Amino acid sequence: MNAKTRRRFTAEFKTQAVQLLETGKPIAQIAEELSISSDLLYSWRRSSHGAQLGRAGARAEGERSEADELRALRRENALLRQENDILKKAAVILGTRLLPSSAK
Repeated sequence: MNAKTRRRFTAEFKTQAVQLLETGKPIAQIAEELSISSDLLYSWRRSSHGAQLGRAGARAEGERSEADELRALRRENALLRQENDILKKAAVILGTRLLPSSAK
């Protein structure tokens, strides 16, 4: 019998994984990139949903449409940074090497 060891994830990793769901990528794709099950992502999203209720974002000054656009761009920027951090951590966990940023 092969006994599987149970992997443990940090709260930070879970939070960042849930925030990746807001990027619009399919859950299955995100789960595959992070080498976790999609059921686990759904579970983490349910758990974090209650914690995020009532949390207000920072208000931008200016006209309503400019403020909305600025908030959306800030949110997108934060998500892209988090996605990049998670992928770097996953690469380390999986033992793959990152390409140098100068070699494109």
